[in-house]
Amino acid sequence: MAFNQLAKDRPRLLIVGGGYVGFTLAQKLQTRIKESGGVVTVVDPNPYMTYLPFLPEVSAGNIEARSAVIPHRQHLADCELITGRVESIDHANRTVTVHGIDEGPEFELTYDEIVLAGGSNTRTFPIPGLADKAIGMKTIEEAVSVRNWVLERIEVASLTNDEDEKRKALTFIVVGGGYAGSETIAELEDMARSAVQRNDLLKVSDLRFVLVEAMGRIMPEVSEDRAEKVVAEMRARGIEVLLNTSLSEVDGDLVKLINMQDKSPAGEMATDTLIWTAGVQAASFAKNSDLPIDDRGRVRVGADLRVTGNDGPFEGAWAAGDIAAVPDLTGAGPGGFCVPNAQHAVRQAATMAKNIMAAHKGEPLEDYYHENLGSVAGLGLYKGAATIRGIDLGGLPAWAMHRLYHGYAIPTVERKVRVFTEWGVNLLFGRDTTPLRHLRDPRRAFQKAAGADVPAEKASL
Repeated sequence: MAFNQLAKDRPRLLIVGGGYVGFTLAQKLQTRIKESGGVVTVVDPNPYMTYLPFLPEVSAGNIEARSAVIPHRQHLADCELITGRVESIDHANRTVTVHGIDEGPEFELTYDEIVLAGGSNTRTFPIPGLADKAIGMKTIEEAVSVRNWVLERIEVASLTNDEDEKRKALTFIVVGGGYAGSETIAELEDMARSAVQRNDLLKVSDLRFVLVEAMGRIMPEVSEDRAEKVVAEMRARGIEVLLNTSLSEVDGDLVKLINMQDKSPAGEMATDTLIWTAGVQAASFAKNSDLPIDDRGRVRVGADLRVTGNDGPFEGAWAAGDIAAVPDLTGAGPGGFCVPNAQHAVRQAATMAKNIMAAHKGEPLEDYYHENLGSVAGLGLYKGAATIRGIDLGGLPAWAMHRLYHGYAIPTVERKVRVFTEWGVNLLFGRDTTPLRHLRDPRRAFQKAAGADVPAEKASL
């Protein structure tokens, strides 16, 4: 559908973002809005929703990449879908400016109601050299690239006689000890261990995994006691956990560390692999709007999920998920707001769907209220950590709960079946540790065959 063929004569509910909130909301409302004579329009630069809790498992090869994403066009068939970015919002005139991907057209789109569901982006800091060296763990493409890169570094290390180069290739640093970082380093170490055990030229002791965390503990989502046990278990596996430590500079392949307590140098190490998972921030497009945002760039909303300023709610404007400062009525959230996680986002979308339909009928709106039941994390095969209603679990029980919960939570029956099937195949036949080469430069083989001057491969993510 060309942009000039978009609906112009029907009331439009515009959803900006097709992640947890946007996808769930669109799925719940698409048929009802269509039957009432309106249209649900979803704008997102990706044609799919990414199930973020599965990124560490994708990076470790437990799940195929496509099984961790849910395609919009397959599951939002009654929606109007636009693969592009919302650059600015003029709510006073109910208009947004949309830019198509890959230098696509820029055009204005009108709406009757708008939902800001743009989620969050990776948060970085002005560390010299970081942008040139590191990779995140926020997109499916990053997870796939990290998997193949780690396995490729193992193959490269197995064929070098230079001990310094070997040590650099087999040193893997993850910055950020939240759920994303802890799960990523644990899953990658588990995969790398399996890969090295299949390689007669290397030993497991050749691997070096380092988790760098600026705070004095990891995984704030679980109890402090459980977090300390996870650190002990990681160190028993040979994973170095450096607390109260951060990066001061990245100079080529050399990562320099700093002690966060006294700001003194905390050592340095050479590596080919630097993965950044040190937090997220609200998507920035909301700043280019006339809607109220807080000092952290989040859209201000009331407990009923309507965008709310100093003078009250903005009619026809809603927001939820990571991009919104949603009040946590349980009183448990930091600063009085819901933490940015999938558990809240999906439930907020369900509440918003009810409220949007209630608003159309002139009925009272419902406040969002959800008590966090707990958290689960997978830390490699048969390893995990969980805090459920104040009860701490580790090892196999926590790992099983992690898989059961997220296998259930990923949207659509089709994706659930794919995920559980892949888990079953891996348990039966073992983990696949085959790297797919040249994903970063897939035309390389053809260019060489065609006689082009192909530069030497570079050891860089």
